Amino acid sequence: MPVLPIPDYVPPFPFGSGDLATLYPPLFRLNPLTAPEPERIELSDGDFLDMDWHRSRAGDPSGLVIVSHGLEGNSRRKYVLGMAAVATRLGWDAACWSQRGCSEEPNRLARSYHSGETDDLHEIILHCLSSGRYSRVVLIGFSMGGNQILKYLGEDPARVPDEVAGAAVFSVPCDLGEAERIISSRRVYFEYFMRGLRRKMREKSERFPDLVRADRLKGVRTLRDFDDRFTAPVGGFADAADYYAKASSLQFLGDIRVPALLVNAQNDPFLSPSCFPVQEAMSNPSLFLEMPVCGGHVGFVLRNRENVYWSERRAEAFLAGLPR
Repeated sequence: MPVLPIPDYVPPFPFGSGDLATLYPPLFRLNPLTAPEPERIELSDGDFLDMDWHRSRAGDPSGLVIVSHGLEGNSRRKYVLGMAAVATRLGWDAACWSQRGCSEEPNRLARSYHSGETDDLHEIILHCLSSGRYSRVVLIGFSMGGNQILKYLGEDPARVPDEVAGAAVFSVPCDLGEAERIISSRRVYFEYFMRGLRRKMREKSERFPDLVRADRLKGVRTLRDFDDRFTAPVGGFADAADYYAKASSLQFLGDIRVPALLVNAQNDPFLSPSCFPVQEAMSNPSLFLEMPVCGGHVGFVLRNRENVYWSERRAEAFLAGLPR
């Protein structure tokens, strides 16, 4: 069945709490041991994307894992590095990329990333394939990055290169509008995201005063407010409602044609009921929905000497199950 049985993941005490499972990893998890090799990709519109290569530790690979981070993340976040470490141990190369404006240097253009951006992901995939080294590519994403991947796979399946063999995504807000309401009502999470977003808009307002006005940050009380004033106009949307309607992956799930595993924890403090697409999974044999009872948002904590989390073990099993 495309709706998979509830997995037997049992978090260690006290990480049965969705909030603790969400907050602990970014604060207290040790950095997974990796050796990133940075590369800058110049884009056709004059901007750039930064990415890190992580090379296989088990021989010359023919497979590549491309890892996409979440809102206000980057290629060096612990959950990204953890997934890269697992991939390289299994004999895959890993390419972890930072969205526009999310690496150490601000991007050159007024535009920034957003939850429905798929052209940059497509350019990353084509760039990696241009080396001629890889016959299989698997996309792995978290939260916003997972939404982008699902949208990319379903919005134009003919555009997806044949080498893309599958995708595994975790903690995905498939319905952006409903997830926004929940996040904005949880002030600790809202302020966490807004800290970086405010800083970026102030920086952009200095370089692009005709397009980005920092004074419009005053009175922003929700992510919808922010998206109405910044994300939508710069991204070419009419308003936040138009942005959420067009950028949510939920509407594209039925057209995904490669094996795609979606793992959303039932106690994820960011997700609404509409972010658990049971009907969509039941009607698409390529979409596999797994809903562990616990895990939080990009959490899935385990305690072990290897510093490996359950989401990484789940991705390992997914990679091992793909046809060669």
